[in-house]
Amino acid sequence: MKLYTDSELAQILDKKIFHMISEAADALGLECYVVGGYVRDIFLERPSNDIDVVVVGSGIQVAQRLKDMLGRQAHLSVFRNFGTAQVKFHDTEVEFVGARKESYSHDSRKPVVEDGTLEDDQNRRDFTINAMAICLNKARFGELVDPFDGIYDLEDGIIATPLDPDITFSDDPLRMLRCVRFATQLKFMIEDETFDALSRNAERIKIISGERIKDELNKILLSPTPSRGFVDLHRCGLLQLIMPELTALDIVETKNGISHKNNFYHTLEVLDNVCRTTDNLWLRWGALLHDIGKAKCRRFAGTAWTFYNHNYVGAKMVPAMFRRLSLPLDAKMKYVQKMVELHMRPISIADEEVTDSAVRRLINDAGDDIDDLMLLCEADITSKNEVRKKLFLENFRMVREKIADLKEKDYKRLLQPVIDGDEIMQMFHLKPSREVGELKKVMKDAVLDNLVPNEREPLMALLMDKAKSMGLA
Repeated sequence: MKLYTDSELAQILDKKIFHMISEAADALGLECYVVGGYVRDIFLERPSNDIDVVVVGSGIQVAQRLKDMLGRQAHLSVFRNFGTAQVKFHDTEVEFVGARKESYSHDSRKPVVEDGTLEDDQNRRDFTINAMAICLNKARFGELVDPFDGIYDLEDGIIATPLDPDITFSDDPLRMLRCVRFATQLKFMIEDETFDALSRNAERIKIISGERIKDELNKILLSPTPSRGFVDLHRCGLLQLIMPELTALDIVETKNGISHKNNFYHTLEVLDNVCRTTDNLWLRWGALLHDIGKAKCRRFAGTAWTFYNHNYVGAKMVPAMFRRLSLPLDAKMKYVQKMVELHMRPISIADEEVTDSAVRRLINDAGDDIDDLMLLCEADITSKNEVRKKLFLENFRMVREKIADLKEKDYKRLLQPVIDGDEIMQMFHLKPSREVGELKKVMKDAVLDNLVPNEREPLMALLMDKAKSMGLA
């Protein structure tokens, strides 16, 4: 980060849009300030096109005046119920709001809003680093107003609340997730008293909708090192309330002197590994949930711990979790399910001889997501046994080579059945049923295992033999 004097801030804000806002506010005799993330990002030397402006008075009036000055190239949206307005001009968005003070009831995060001073507005801000303001009025252009020393918290890498954190979090419990999210994104530490308040107020998160929680979780997942956020959420008790399935993995049980690894921290290690290779949000969700079924499948088999079928159990858990968190229930959820269900397949192939048959089946089941699945599986190798780790990686390299080879031969096209379900039903006078599925599977397995070519004559012979054994012919 970089510290700036007021005159240097004036130089940074020496842009047409800020001078026009200044002119609009001065013409109306109103104080106005650029606030929040835009100010924070100036000191962090990060680009930002989204500008938040607080007006001591009517923000809507200043926005309307600015729109008039910019002409037809600008677009004005007014939200009178919230006392806010937005002006879009090319690739810049400016949000205007009147300075306000807020009061809350215990069972809602929706405040009672009243007009207020700049001080009132800064008092209601979530964190000190977001409570800084820079004056835009001509007489004070570039003057930093920082009553809570947010600039020093930025410099020290600290997340803290302007006022009592218990009040801040109790009033609007979403701020607890925002606290962890900012700490994760910026790689900051949460100030001790602020962190303790997270624990004391964790139960308040129950009044927040899944939609809002989802947005913050997605932002944590899209950060460079999301494990930081999930560790903080776990430590303060929020994760247990939001995703108890994940916290259930934080256990190490020992029997007969034999222990299993902590699957919670293993999961976070896999997640961080995935994040080094891709910014695909849904693959990151796949990594977070890939072992989610292990808590239900943990068994001690006399000489070792097993988690048999955890991938299938985990895949079945995904829809309920997505529904609760208001995550999409469409193809994105199906993709995550697929990652969870199939993540053991490449490992089992790599642990044995890498056969064409096994790889064909994998390609057929994973479809276009095969490369993402391989990324997840490589990230899943967290063994501290370097010899075993090296062996897996080498075998995965062979799996990838085999996948590339089989893709080149266009097996996807070849595996389209030459005898489909409709024809089977006509031949044997069947309705859609288990028998039809069984007959299709026999043909598919034979092709995948390279027992017969995907041609009509040999498949028809196979089909008739199977139908006879089932009493259908």
